[in-house]
Amino acid sequence: MILRTFRYEDVSVEIVEDDITRQETDIIVNAANSYLRHGGGVAGAIVKAGGEEIQKESDEYIEKYGSVPVSGVAVTGAGKLRARYIFHAVGPVWGEGNEHVKLYNTVKNVLLKANELREKSISIPAISSGTFGFPKKTARRFS
Repeated sequence: MILRTFRYEDVSVEIVEDDITRQETDIIVNAANSYLRHGGGVAGAIVKAGGEEIQKESDEYIEKYGSVPVSGVAVTGAGKLRARYIFHAVGPVWGEGNEHVKLYNTVKNVLLKANELREKSISIPAISSGTFGFPKKTARRFS
């Protein structure tokens, strides 16, 4: 369900409440942990819908580059999903300090990576608002 639509400069933005795995965008953002273990929440839903190859690529990423820092973004393929890429974005844990800045930087890094890859459409969940405890109303303002 589309909750809100607006334009920012030459970009069209839709705020949608839906299953992120059903979005027809070039990129789907996964609210990830630093070790890209996709057990539950958004991450678990993405692997369930997209296939175990997403977890396999994530494991290979960690083996090659190490853990993803807070505000960092790791890129994998999207498996069976309609998207071209999954961006695994590591947001802050509520209570660790400086959470608002870290979440802002997480979203900024996602958008910079999308621009770098020249992709046109992206679906971003309310990063850090699940098990990481960031208040949902506040997280939605950033994502």
